[in-house]
Amino acid sequence: MTSVRQDEPVRPTTRDEVAAAGSELIGGPIGRRALLGTSWLTPVRIIALVTIGMFALGMVQKLPCYNTGWFFGATSQYTHACYSDIPHLYAGRGFADGLIPYFDRLPGEMNYLEYPVLTGAFMEVASWMTPHSGLIQYREQVYWLVNAGMLLVCAAVIVVCVTRTHRRRPWDGLLVALAPAFALTATINWDLLAVALTAAGMLVWSRSRPLAAGVLIGLATAAKLYPVLLLGPLLMLCWRSGAWRAYGKTVAGAVVAWLVVNVPVMIAHDSSGFHIREGWTKFYTFSQERPIDFGSVWLLISQRTGNFLADVNTYAMLLMILGCGAIALLTFYAPRRPRFAQLAFLVVAVFVLTNKVYSPQYVLWLIPLAVLARPRWRDFLIWQACEVMYFLGIWMYLAYTGNGDKHQGLPLEGYQLVIVVHLLGTLYLCAVVVRDILMPERDVIRRDGDDDPSGGVLDGAPDVFVLGQAYREPRHAGHFEGAPEVRWGSVRE
Repeated sequence: MTSVRQDEPVRPTTRDEVAAAGSELIGGPIGRRALLGTSWLTPVRIIALVTIGMFALGMVQKLPCYNTGWFFGATSQYTHACYSDIPHLYAGRGFADGLIPYFDRLPGEMNYLEYPVLTGAFMEVASWMTPHSGLIQYREQVYWLVNAGMLLVCAAVIVVCVTRTHRRRPWDGLLVALAPAFALTATINWDLLAVALTAAGMLVWSRSRPLAAGVLIGLATAAKLYPVLLLGPLLMLCWRSGAWRAYGKTVAGAVVAWLVVNVPVMIAHDSSGFHIREGWTKFYTFSQERPIDFGSVWLLISQRTGNFLADVNTYAMLLMILGCGAIALLTFYAPRRPRFAQLAFLVVAVFVLTNKVYSPQYVLWLIPLAVLARPRWRDFLIWQACEVMYFLGIWMYLAYTGNGDKHQGLPLEGYQLVIVVHLLGTLYLCAVVVRDILMPERDVIRRDGDDDPSGGVLDGAPDVFVLGQAYREPRHAGHFEGAPEVRWGSVRE
């Protein structure tokens, strides 16, 4: 196998029509003789600064709630679309009273914290930096500000990791920085912690460090469940390429990291011996028992048919299994081994589409993966427009249902429409990524002569197991005028 690469970075304004048109706001596309990386303002630093600016705008958007909406008026936080879980859970989950998550029972219906351990630790650390006296409103405001500062660090880590994952495409990170849904949802909940660890894991994997990647994926799974799904695409890709040793290291690192975080909280000991602590299981039992909730396809079906779908867990699991099976077949039948980022995006998107709930901040899970899987401004912005419509729609619907007889906001039929918009937007991006896999010549990453810059040990590796036509056809990149031809591996005998 041989591989040909160009060393110079890819300039989006010369390859992407939308990026070129948008660049007119700052003087037009970059010149052919421009000197990049010769000053302090490198692409990574520029993108990090843009991220900080957009994050700050997202905080400004929450200002009506910060002043009054979180504390006064039943629906003000919805009509201003500035809701956040963070201030409400400061008192609601015992942090204001100094209760220790998973160990101390909470008063009320939710008897323990319903978040994974690493997220609980994040919330607890923020509470340490919050005043322990004073009016509860002031303390909740400070708690949100402290969390926002910590989440800003996570946001910066995400964009730096995305920018560095594809070495020759640093400017793709600008898609993450400028994503409107990223700024709007960043401080709704604590999801950015898991997203940052996942992005770091993908960066480390791209540098052919599978053990470290596994550790980061394990830590991310200790903060949110979805990152464990990335081990599925890695299994398929390592199977196709025969990279079993690298996969084994990744799984081992993930398992050990997850256990190190969870075991101290999971295992309790008393006079009856060792047992699983009830507080630790709350996240898993809550996820299992949670009914159909906002934003899901199941809510749409339930509302339209009047069927409460008592077996929704079974239906969701079956659809998820079918989706993962389809991704596995796609991996083995594709004429060229899919890129890691493509499959990572697809498997998380399937999870989002089949889940019982779609909270607005779940879009954060997909944004970095979407940028690495399909770094085209047109497709990304179409999807983002759909997500912003859903973001506004859910708050207007909650305002409508919470306003009594006034009914100011979005009625049920309108909310069902924005659910469909969200589903179609995500399905559209999935369809484009699948097309790129089946037609590698349409993949913008491979058009530039690369194989899988996020693939690490998979980048340029030959295949050892394929199915269908992929087994017989020569594996090579499509050749394009002005682009280098990249020879692909052949099946080992």
